Amino acid sequence: MNFDLSEEQEMLQETVRQFLDNECPATTLREIFDGEVGFDPALWKGMAEMGLAGLHLPEEYGGAGLEVLDLALVSETLGYMAAPGPFLGHALAGLAIACGGSDAQKSKWLPKLATGDALATVALAEEGGAWLPDQWSVPAGASLSGSKKHVIFADHADLIVVGTAGGGLALVERDAKGLEIKPIDSADRTRRLCEVILADTPAEALPDGEVAATRLRDAALVLLAADAFGGATRLVEMSVEYAKTREQFGVTIGHFQALKHQLANMAVEIEPSRGLYWYAAHALDHVRDEAERTAAIAKAHITDRYMQIARDAVEAHGGIGFTWECDVQIWFKRAMFDRAFLGNPALHRERAATMAGW
Repeated sequence: MNFDLSEEQEMLQETVRQFLDNECPATTLREIFDGEVGFDPALWKGMAEMGLAGLHLPEEYGGAGLEVLDLALVSETLGYMAAPGPFLGHALAGLAIACGGSDAQKSKWLPKLATGDALATVALAEEGGAWLPDQWSVPAGASLSGSKKHVIFADHADLIVVGTAGGGLALVERDAKGLEIKPIDSADRTRRLCEVILADTPAEALPDGEVAATRLRDAALVLLAADAFGGATRLVEMSVEYAKTREQFGVTIGHFQALKHQLANMAVEIEPSRGLYWYAAHALDHVRDEAERTAAIAKAHITDRYMQIARDAVEAHGGIGFTWECDVQIWFKRAMFDRAFLGNPALHRERAATMAGW
């Protein structure tokens, strides 16, 4: 039995990689990272034209009809390239509507989300680190009042999928009355965050919102794990390349045994976890009774490893590793995002242990 990716999946990753190599090289990434807005409409349009905006949406609504694993493979590539943009929030919003929306809601929004003509995001977190569906407190109803923290690119979104009390989901449109969006200057400037404030704001509940919220949570954990795997892999490669070129005492630093050990440990830390996120993504579509636990484990383990590898990469780059001028800091801050978004590793290890009956 072959447990590897299919040729189509490998081609998907390679196509995304080549696109980003051409359209978002290091200089462009730097400009977006250092800029005030952090959003490049042309880059997002190009990604949408490739089909990434609707990769996982049903074919009847203009999507590609692929699985969460395919979505995760794209997320890995975006993490590898530290690609800036709203992919994560947009993908999760589309998944929520496809899973829990009414026929009318699907017909209205999914075709526009699939083409990228409309941009969507998800608003989940609340004060005190309340990320998960059973922690949400914004009262459900025809209008919503409350606030949501850490919402990805809310200031550019045409639609926001809001988590509500009882683990439901509701749709809030961009120009809705009482909606206020405040940008936050967060560490990871490739995925800008906002606070969303709702004051008796008109909303439309998803009929199967509770089911969709669970799938949304687990898919989000998998996509963060995939992004973390890609980013950690890139940091290992960057550190190896630096060790081959940086000279000290007349030789490249890659000759020093201590650094060789450190680089080897970094690679060993991340590479075996590839199958962990693959299986978690596969389980979401094919092994539903294992999906929740495997998603929690993947998110906890891989984002934790990403953060440690980011620290090691800073050390491997020596005196320049911690500076703004060194590109390592972009991936370091992305590691911080992946680790913290939707809850830290300790939260999800505890969830996984509880589900296992420990």
